[in-house]
Amino acid sequence: MRLGIIGLPQSGKTSLFNALTGGEAPVTAGGHGQDTHVAVVKVPDSRLDRLTEMFSPKKTTPAEVHYLDFPSAGFGAKDRGESAWVGQLRTVDALVVVVRAFDNDAVLSDGPIDPVASLEKVHLDLVVADLAVVERKLTRLESDIKKTRTADRGPVEAETARFEAFQVALEEGKPLRAVDLTDDELREIRGFQFLTLKPTLVVVNVGEAQLAGAGAIEERVLDSFRHPMTAVASLSAKLEMELAQLDETDAATFMADLGVTELAAGKVIRRSYDLTGLISFLTAGEDEVRAWPIVRGEKAPGAAGVIHSDLERGFIRAEVVAYSDLMAAGSMAEARKRGHLRQEGRNYPVVDGDVLNILFSR
Repeated sequence: MRLGIIGLPQSGKTSLFNALTGGEAPVTAGGHGQDTHVAVVKVPDSRLDRLTEMFSPKKTTPAEVHYLDFPSAGFGAKDRGESAWVGQLRTVDALVVVVRAFDNDAVLSDGPIDPVASLEKVHLDLVVADLAVVERKLTRLESDIKKTRTADRGPVEAETARFEAFQVALEEGKPLRAVDLTDDELREIRGFQFLTLKPTLVVVNVGEAQLAGAGAIEERVLDSFRHPMTAVASLSAKLEMELAQLDETDAATFMADLGVTELAAGKVIRRSYDLTGLISFLTAGEDEVRAWPIVRGEKAPGAAGVIHSDLERGFIRAEVVAYSDLMAAGSMAEARKRGHLRQEGRNYPVVDGDVLNILFSR
C-alpha cells in the first residue's frame, strides 16, 4: 500500500512522516520543502509475533506500507497549475491530508488556525487537478464523436455522459468518490488515477494541550467533509515524532503519562487499511511467517496469486484455519485434530486473519 501525505505549508506533514516512519526527514522552517520523502514501514501485527513463537521460522515478514511525503509547494497557492510532482501523487493508493489545528507562535501561519479552511484549500487543489483531466478527456471525446458514424456513436456518447457527470460533480466541489459508480465503471477509469477518487484520511494535527478535546475537533472537520471513503483522525505530529524516536520502554512510559493509547503508525495504518478495503491473510511454517495484504472479498485463487502467480494458475484448493482457532488449538496439528483446518475451493472469500496453505499443481 502506498500512502501519499499532503497538506498546506506548516501543517506538520513532515513531522507526521517522521512519526510514522521513525525517520528524521528535515522539517523546513518555512514549510516549503521541495523534496518528496519516501520510506517503507512494516505494518504492526501482533498475530505475526504469536505465529513466530509457535512456528520458530527462519524469518518473519510483516506487510509493508510505503509513505510518500509530498512537498507543500503548490497547495493553497494562487497559481492553480498542476505541480510537477502531482503525477507521482496520482500513483498512490490513498491520500493522507494533514490539516493544522495546533497554535504555536514559533510556527508561522498565513491566517487564523482553522483545520476546516485548510482542508477546503487542499481539496480545491485536488478538485482542480482532476477537473483539468476531465476537461481534456471531454475535448478528445468531442473530436472522436465528430469522426464516428451516427450508428456507432453509442459508446462514445455514453463515455461523454459519464465525464460530463464528473465535470458537474467537480465544479460543485464534490470529490469523484462521491459519484455513484459501478465496479465496471471504476475499472474502466482506473487509468486516469483521479485524486478525488482515492480514499482519503484527514489527519488533524493538534497541539499536545488539545489532545483531551481532539474528538470534538475531529467531529467538526468530519461534519464539513462527509464523503464516501473518507475518515478523520487526530494526533499531535510533533509529539508522535518525538515518541517514535524513543526506545520502546521510554515511549511506553511517556505514552502512559500523556494518555496516548496508540502511536500514529498503528492508527494511520489501521484507518488506511479500513478505507482502502485491505485485510491481511497469513502464511506460517518453518521457513517463514508472513502477512499478505489483499482487498477484502478476494477469493482464494487471487490470494494465492499475491504469494506467487504460479499458485494462482495451478490453484487446487486452500487449507484454511482462522487465526483465533489456531491460537486456541496451540498447534496446526491440534487445529487439524479439532476440525478447524478446512478445505476451501476457488469461490472461498478469504477473511482477515485466515492462515492459508495453498495446494496447487505445477
